[in-house]
Amino acid sequence: MNYTAQFPTAAIQKKFYKELAHLKKSEQSVVLDVIRSLEHDPRPFGRKPFKQLVPPIVLYQFAAQYRIRIGNHRVLYDVDDQKKIVWIFALRKRNEATYS
Repeated sequence: MNYTAQFPTAAIQKKFYKELAHLKKSEQSVVLDVIRSLEHDPRPFGRKPFKQLVPPIVLYQFAAQYRIRIGNHRVLYDVDDQKKIVWIFALRKRNEATYS
């Protein structure tokens, strides 16, 4: 199953890349590699960093169903199985404000 990783709007894309720019170059490449890996395996069951969010977190006007841990950060995303798209919503530092 091959999915495409996309950002739902230009505004989200800008915020994601702004947060990504705050990371070291080595951390940036790790985050981008993990996002690319979601294209082939959007729900990596059996791996500790993956978790389905119940209830989903509403970001902007979208609902993030999933999160994946990448070091001290989380990527919040959703999967559209019909269109084969992984929607990337946010890159956030792991803390209490991550899910608000």
